[in-house]
Amino acid sequence: MSDDLVLADVDAETGVATITINRPKVLNALDAPTSRAFLRAVREVTARKDVRCIVLRGAGRAFVAGGDVAAFGSDPDRAAEVVHELLDALHPALVALREAPAPVIAVVRGVAAGAGFSLVLGADLVVAETDARFVIAYDRIGTTPDCGGTWALPRKVGRAKAMELMLLGETLSAEEAKAAGIVNAVVAPDELDARADTLARRVSSGPTQAYGGFCKLIDAALERPFAAHLEAERASFIRMTETGDFREGVSAFLEKRQPQFRGE
Repeated sequence: MSDDLVLADVDAETGVATITINRPKVLNALDAPTSRAFLRAVREVTARKDVRCIVLRGAGRAFVAGGDVAAFGSDPDRAAEVVHELLDALHPALVALREAPAPVIAVVRGVAAGAGFSLVLGADLVVAETDARFVIAYDRIGTTPDCGGTWALPRKVGRAKAMELMLLGETLSAEEAKAAGIVNAVVAPDELDARADTLARRVSSGPTQAYGGFCKLIDAALERPFAAHLEAERASFIRMTETGDFREGVSAFLEKRQPQFRGE
């Protein structure tokens, strides 16, 4: 599967899907055509039942440098129309990624700014090279974050740190992002691809349906009263007992062997 602006590939053996935003000359900035291509790629990948892990990355020397500001500057009176064009494609793509049982891993080279930072925040795991940089960037053009940034950021770093990052607009290094809880692993640039591949293969070999349940429970935990969340955990556990991976996991535990999950 491929598109000039966004590339999508699925490894049938491992179930790892890779979605690559492919505008390296502009640091993978998101314009309307790229956003629509991203939506198509996400829909193709999330529709497949054999996908067990989704990797997001940018081509070239950056992850995603945010929205294509040039599209706003060319005609400021059309800025709202341009924003709608972008988000009408990006929103369903982001929701589809969030609702898919396959965990999402962001692999970050260079800068992740604006909407690119929001994509990183929405991932379940993040691995970055030592030279990676993370910045909100919306304050620099006098607007507010989109693509789920204000939903995910306080969940990862807390309200105080989220407000600090948005108000001061400071750029975080990879190590600072790791210390803040945004990045899970920081590796040398020449080790990034290998580390990302190892992580994706490990995740793709796990109980995919249970992983999807992890995400849903964690996402809802801050909104539900404790008693209601206990019942949500119960309902999720019961659903998992109907999966093949649950039966395999129990059998493997009793037989004292490693489970061979199939994501079913």
